[in-house]
Amino acid sequence: MKRTEFVPYKTRSILNKHKRPDTWFWIRYTAYPYIGCQHGCEFCYCREKKYAPYDEVSLFSSRIKVKENAPALLRKALMKARVGAVAVGDYQPAERKYELSRRMLEVCADLRFPVFILERSPLVLRDLDLLREINRQTYVTVVFSIIHTAYSPDADIISRIERLAPPPEERFRAMRVLAEKGIRTGISFMPILPELCDTDENIDLVIRQTKDNGGQFVLAGPLTLANQQKQYFFNFLESNFPNLLPVYKDFYPQKSYAPPGGYWRNVGLKVRQICKKYGVPDRMPRPLIPGEKRVLNKQIVQMLADKTYNMELDGDPEYRIWSYRKAAWAIEDMEQDIGLVYAQMGKKGLESIPAIGKSISKEIESSILALKQERLE
Repeated sequence: MKRTEFVPYKTRSILNKHKRPDTWFWIRYTAYPYIGCQHGCEFCYCREKKYAPYDEVSLFSSRIKVKENAPALLRKALMKARVGAVAVGDYQPAERKYELSRRMLEVCADLRFPVFILERSPLVLRDLDLLREINRQTYVTVVFSIIHTAYSPDADIISRIERLAPPPEERFRAMRVLAEKGIRTGISFMPILPELCDTDENIDLVIRQTKDNGGQFVLAGPLTLANQQKQYFFNFLESNFPNLLPVYKDFYPQKSYAPPGGYWRNVGLKVRQICKKYGVPDRMPRPLIPGEKRVLNKQIVQMLADKTYNMELDGDPEYRIWSYRKAAWAIEDMEQDIGLVYAQMGKKGLESIPAIGKSISKEIESSILALKQERLE
């Protein structure tokens, strides 16, 4: 293994803003202090060209670029930004030395911005004091990336593919601590590696341990391989697990970004079924910012986003899926409260919203009435 080289530099910007919150993690901004990752998981999509600024992709895990001015830039950017969830924090080993993630959390705490963290390391517990403070002010969500357990059938192989990432049992223990402190937590069951992580036994073990350790949701997704990352991963398999290489070449033909056909649908349905067995949602509930306006709009958007995901798993026609996706975007972008629109104009008011027709308006109407009833109860 190559010795790690750290390259501190001053970046020009740190905060990336999305047009609207994504419907997986419900984040509006991303801000990360490092480029490259010492954990070095062989499948990591961050080796793709658009994420990895290296001519030699193998440097991804051994040359870590450190954005030393990240906390100051984040403060400057958030002071001008509309309040929304910020995906922040990177607890690879470099964080022990530079503590940039902690300083960026301090900025979020000072400015009362909610925080989302996706992590493979229990080092996140070092900053439990800040996470609890932010959670008191607004909210924190910490998601652990976990794709197997110590008892999974192919645990040894998967651990080798995850390289220096801490063992899954350490991540589960950290999840339990956060859950006991009242911090929303769950897992990103991504990427589900074909022939390794997609067995009934592994999926059951991962979801059961998530439930047992206080996890509140499971987000599952397939492996994606593109451009230089695909070739890197294929080379790794050829050198270490040559028996798996033909399998992955079949799943990921030359121009394919993700497994074609119904493979992922079948895996997603399996995850959904086992999540139901243990009473764990296979979607992340949308957190609400205290005092947030148009709360009903946000709840309706979550309903439509969940519907879209389930339609994808059920194999509904693409045009129908897109109709629900566009309806969710239209409501997310609304400046008016959808409850007032409905109260004043009924279903005609709902149908006047761009991208919402009669059938979707009926579902929105039902959701509005159900949510109002919940408030009364």
